[in-house]
This record gives sequence, structure tokens and C-alpha cells, in this order.
Amino acid sequence: MSGATGAGGATGGLAGGPGGTAQQSYGGQTPPPPSAPPTAGGGFSQPTTYVKGQPTPPRGTRVPGAPGTPGQSGGQSRRPGPSAGGGGTGRTRKARLRITKADPWSVMKVSFLLSLAIGVIIIVAAAVLWMTLDGLGVFSSLSGTLKDVTGSGSDSSSAFNLMDYIGFGKVMLFTVLIALVDIVLMTALATLAAFIYNSAAGFTGGIELTLAEED
Repeated sequence: MSGATGAGGATGGLAGGPGGTAQQSYGGQTPPPPSAPPTAGGGFSQPTTYVKGQPTPPRGTRVPGAPGTPGQSGGQSRRPGPSAGGGGTGRTRKARLRITKADPWSVMKVSFLLSLAIGVIIIVAAAVLWMTLDGLGVFSSLSGTLKDVTGSGSDSSSAFNLMDYIGFGKVMLFTVLIALVDIVLMTALATLAAFIYNSAAGFTGGIELTLAEED
């Protein structure tokens, strides 16, 4: 009696599915239906099969069928948003900086080169100026005028000669001395100014500069 009942229950469980589909029951309970395979737009990518020897794509490559893949029904293509500063006028960026320290060694080198260039310019300018005045006859005219004023035109031994004092050699020697003094003084004063500035910047914070970017 019990065996017939068990056979009848098993037969009824196999033939009782909808549409003629057989379903097996365990202990009078119907098992849940099998889960449906993930679709293309469900958030899971389909398994990809690679041929032997085919290189695998790098990590992070989008798989067809995954959400967010361009060209698939489940994904949406991302479009670049409008530029933030495309429609308006450009802003000029500014930066506020402070000169808190000046390196005395670099200041000395720069000042030495600048003073050397100024000394060479002074020497060349003095030579060009003297040659120009001599070519125009300024020195000879001044010498004749001084001889007439002093009355030493007839006596050549006691005559006053201006070229003994403003000759080319003496003028150039005097100019070179001035250039050397200029080089030494400018270099020393610039280096001393760097030390003084560093001391003052320690109390005041230094000179503040505002720099702006070009449009």
C-alpha cells in the first residue's frame, strides 16, 4: 500500500508540470525554476572564448555585451561634456611671489659681468670720442687758442702744449683706470646690497611680486 502511494506520488510529480514539462518533487515541494542566463544589458558580460595562440586583451578592455559598451543595446555611450571655459572669456591667472633671499655669490657673478661690460663700453666710447674730436681739429684749435692767450707763440720752448695733457695715450690710461675702479666698486656694492637685502627680508618678508600669465 505504501509502495503504491510512493509510486503514484513520483508519477504525479513527473507529469504534473505545465505544458507537459516534467518536474520532479522532493518531499512534496517543487524546486525553484532554473535561473535565466544573463542578458546583454543585465550588467554581466558573456563568456569569451579565445582560440589557442590568440593574445588576450589587456585588463580593463570592454567586452561586447557588457553595460556601457558603445553600440550595444544595454549600454549608453558617454559623450564629452561641454568645456568649462569654452563659451566665456579666458581669465588671466596671477601669482603672488616673494623674493625672500638673494644668493650673494650669484649676485657677485652677475654684477661682475655687468660691470665688466660697462667698463669695456666706457673704454671704447672714450677712444671713439677722442678720435672724432681729433679728426674735427678740436684739439689743434684749442692748442692755438691757448698759445695766443698765454703769449707763448714765438717761444717754442716755453709754449703750452695741450696735447701733453690730453693725448691719446694719457686719455686711454685714465679711462682704463676708471673702468677698473668701476668694476671693483660695482661688484662690491652689489654683493653688499645682497647681504643687506637678505637681512631686511628676514624681518619684512621680502619684496612681493605679482606675476600674470599672458593671454
